[in-house]
Amino acid sequence: MSQAPPASLWLRLAAAAYDLFPLIGLWMLTVGLALLAVHGDVDVAHPSPLYRNLLRTALLGVTAAYFVLSWTRGGQTIGMRAWRLRVVSADGMPLHWPRALLRFAVALVSLSACGIGFLWCLVDHDRRGWHDLASRSRLVRTGR
Repeated sequence: MSQAPPASLWLRLAAAAYDLFPLIGLWMLTVGLALLAVHGDVDVAHPSPLYRNLLRTALLGVTAAYFVLSWTRGGQTIGMRAWRLRVVSADGMPLHWPRALLRFAVALVSLSACGIGFLWCLVDHDRRGWHDLASRSRLVRTGR
């Protein structure tokens, strides 16, 4: 797998677009469970800061779990499977959870920086983004 070609930016973006669909479902389930926990008693116009912060934390946790579990169990999210992409460590082996968690955290920073960390793969010789560099991983194309 270490000789597999690196994924281009447009393939990364296509996989990310596909990954939005299962994430939206997970987010809806999370919000539904949160509403169930408070018996639907939330003032939508003025939600309490505690509720709002707990919900944000839960949504971030669900998102992190989706990516970290996908990357460590097979190296692919649903979107990456559709576009035949796989995350591997620099030596071509599967990614372990500490590196996958680091990859997710740095991807959040990359996204917060107006996507510059993702655009970095246009500059890097091996098409790696900030999250790939930090976690010593690569996003590669797999065979059919």
